[in-house]
Amino acid sequence: MVGKWVYTGIAMLAFAGNSILCRWALADTAIDPASFTAIRLVSGALCLAGLVFMFKPQFITNPDSAAVPHESHPLKSAPRLHGSWLGALGLFTYAACFSFAYISLNAATGALILFGSVQFTMITYSLVMGTRLNRWQGLGFVCAILGLGILFLPSATTPDLFGGVLMLLAGVAWGGYSVLGKKAGDPTLVTTGNFIRSTAFALPLVLFSIPDLSFDANGVVLALLSGAIASGMGYAIWYAVLPHHPTTTSASIQLSVPVVTTVIGIIVLGEALSVTMVIASCAILGGIYMVINGKRA
Repeated sequence: MVGKWVYTGIAMLAFAGNSILCRWALADTAIDPASFTAIRLVSGALCLAGLVFMFKPQFITNPDSAAVPHESHPLKSAPRLHGSWLGALGLFTYAACFSFAYISLNAATGALILFGSVQFTMITYSLVMGTRLNRWQGLGFVCAILGLGILFLPSATTPDLFGGVLMLLAGVAWGGYSVLGKKAGDPTLVTTGNFIRSTAFALPLVLFSIPDLSFDANGVVLALLSGAIASGMGYAIWYAVLPHHPTTTSASIQLSVPVVTTVIGIIVLGEALSVTMVIASCAILGGIYMVINGKRA
């Protein structure tokens, strides 16, 4: 029981770490967002592939063994890449928008917009598929939308509009990726396949950004940490512990990431915490919590 929560805490720290590492790299080193995205995706793909080779080699040598363990197959020794190109596109869109958004957003604001829009996307998908909210959940949904509006009200601490929109798109892309992944099979294998495929999308981004490419040793190290540790190992740990949590619990736990990011951002990056940010955070995260945990009428 204790081990489950320890690993869960590590995963949440990894998720928060992505925001911290990206903002740190783009604010304090010479690396550009396109290079950061490409290095993050490639290093994440290599890390996940290595973990699969070490801990799930049967899926590499005999990818059909899980479905038909006793049936001979002429291609059973041929490796098969899990995931899909659509999933890889969603992953790439999230990673690219995430990086470019952090040119102008601080870590805390970016994480709040990201995780808020991820949950909005998944809740909206559920509504479209026929899910109905009771009064408590409906109130929470409205509260979260108002919180997002408060965040963008004109003030001295209003986030950059372009950066905010990019982070919203990143959240929508990640939410869509999560919806696709619900029925895609083993999440670690699917994520590995999607990371590997996403590197194909990263190449055109780098080529398109050649005039603006710039990086240094510190920026590359931060991008590698984001890809291999915070993304690769973080996702692997999260998906390993996910089956041990009820769905509502796992969704609620992720709401801790913006809070953790805010605390680390204040300590490590020296970011300021505004009253508007506190109010918006309470409204958004509290509202989403009400939707996730609201009992059916």
